[in-house]
Amino acid sequence: MAFDSFSRRNFLKTSAGAAAAATMPFSEVVAQGGLKILKTRMFQATETLDPGWRLGTADDDIMRSVWQGLIGYKPGEQWAWEKQLAEDIVQESPTRIRFTLRKGVMWSDGYGEVTAEDVKFSYERIANPDNKMGYRTDWEKLDKVEITGTHSGIIILKEPFQPLWLSTLPAGSGLVLCKKAMEAKGVTKIGTDVLAVNGPYRIKTMEPRRIVVLERNPGWQGPKPEYDEIHYIVILDANAGEIAYEANEIDVVFLPIASVARLQKRLPPKSKLVVKPAMAYWWLGMQMEEGPFKDIRVRQAVQHGLDVEMVLDAAFFGVATRSTGIIAPGLMGHRPKNLIEKVDIAKAKALLAEAGFPNGFKTDIGVRNSAEFVNAAQAAAASLAKIGIQADVRPFDSGAQKALAGDKGGKWKEMGMHIVRFSMQPDPSWATAWFVSEQVGEWNWERFRNAEFDKLHQTLTSELDDKKRHDGYVRMQDLMEQSGAYVFLTHGVNAVMHRDTVVPALSPDAQRQYFKAFKPA
Repeated sequence: MAFDSFSRRNFLKTSAGAAAAATMPFSEVVAQGGLKILKTRMFQATETLDPGWRLGTADDDIMRSVWQGLIGYKPGEQWAWEKQLAEDIVQESPTRIRFTLRKGVMWSDGYGEVTAEDVKFSYERIANPDNKMGYRTDWEKLDKVEITGTHSGIIILKEPFQPLWLSTLPAGSGLVLCKKAMEAKGVTKIGTDVLAVNGPYRIKTMEPRRIVVLERNPGWQGPKPEYDEIHYIVILDANAGEIAYEANEIDVVFLPIASVARLQKRLPPKSKLVVKPAMAYWWLGMQMEEGPFKDIRVRQAVQHGLDVEMVLDAAFFGVATRSTGIIAPGLMGHRPKNLIEKVDIAKAKALLAEAGFPNGFKTDIGVRNSAEFVNAAQAAAASLAKIGIQADVRPFDSGAQKALAGDKGGKWKEMGMHIVRFSMQPDPSWATAWFVSEQVGEWNWERFRNAEFDKLHQTLTSELDDKKRHDGYVRMQDLMEQSGAYVFLTHGVNAVMHRDTVVPALSPDAQRQYFKAFKPA
């Protein structure tokens, strides 16, 4: 099957994301007046900078620069954390974490000192089920934060919570917000105005679909960040980001998987490439409550009929290998193999016929409007055409696909199939959290409901036996595949290209870019 190939000129003409990158007046982000400015690509438009509602790692990158948590991830080759707001923090028992804040850390805009009240407010608002925050599972085992002094307190859990130190406290859900600022402004959900900051940077300019500019926070008393400003240029399409880099419009770019093999052979001048195994996961999902995919036999036909290797070769040029679930190799819960490993066209056609579709049917594949997603969907559509399913590729702009999936008026019924990539934290619960029944209408786009899955997710976060945790997460991925709603594709790799004048600060998987710690070479 031949797929469309784009020359650089044709790509700029035909891709909306690339066209936006090509026409953007980048003269505004050229360093002037002796300022040291770091320019990077932001792959999604900023819609919310609320830790409880964040949409992905692009939001995290900004939030980690303007706020701090008690602890935060430490850049480097190993997953480790370092103290931020906490002067001291210790786990006294499986359900009690005592902390003492550093004194003299000030909020911007005259809101005073960071106190234990801010910690209590920040964590309990995410944990509160009435708030129905997208990241509430990060604090699902929180009972309360007990304040023992203006700068001290105890995080009290209902039961042990194993992901706490790996994927809650050092991540976005562990960031501390200003209680006084939110109450004074009457704000319950932060949009793009962060109100008050306690980190090394503050927001200077915010044009959500175009550019976000951070500047040094004059009230910051910690180590001075190396760059005066960080400019996040919104470039939705991954290939367009690479083009912008080669045109010297940005200094750092998170690359599409498809570019890795080519760039490993030949880099642009004065550039460096970092490639790391990814913890993220890609899958093809099916909305299982309405339409033809309501019938499990139709979903199983897709599982047997989709040639995953064909999709990976066409979209990622052999760089990405097939995954066996949502938990990557090297992590607890990694599954040794898929339940369905080989393509069986005859079986897929027989299942469709049994379900009442002997001649197949028409549907769509929803994807993010970026070349790597579109290419993967085109390849999947070509593969499924062999069993009679005619799938149109339906690109969505940033946030639109999630809005459709969560529409309370029923527009989610318009979803057929979709190819999605979720990022990951190093605890397996961060992979399974988005597929519990409670997440239907939020991140659970397949509308997958399974009582055993939900129970395992709840119990495994408190399980102290590592083998039981591992076996439980393997079982959860089996349940996902048995539902018919999932075809696991790849974990891929993460690749970052940067100028040789920049020393990056990255997470071990290169997914997270700690811009506040970047340095000039």
